[in-house]
Amino acid sequence: MNIQIFGKSKCFDTKKAERYFKERRVKYQYIDMKKYGISRGELNGVLRSVPLSDLVDPKHPDAALLQYLAYDQDKVEKVLENPTLLRTPIVRNGKQATVGYQPEQWKTWE
Repeated sequence: MNIQIFGKSKCFDTKKAERYFKERRVKYQYIDMKKYGISRGELNGVLRSVPLSDLVDPKHPDAALLQYLAYDQDKVEKVLENPTLLRTPIVRNGKQATVGYQPEQWKTWE
């Protein structure tokens, strides 16, 4: 498994996801979304598994602005400019990805 966890340092679900993989002795790479963001290639990889509407955090103050953008590509550009719009953790395993704490899904990856 090649696990990447995109998260925020103060996110409870991100910490739970890290603990999940640590307890199972699965190596993972942690990427701090606030510090490093997410690259276009990584985001496109996640979008193959998870729709953009599920990725956007509805509690974020700017999330409502995305609905007024007509094209999905414009929405992706806005998310790349401001990666804090994304829900966390985003967990990737190659071409598979999940959003939020989803141990039931991760078990199928093992």
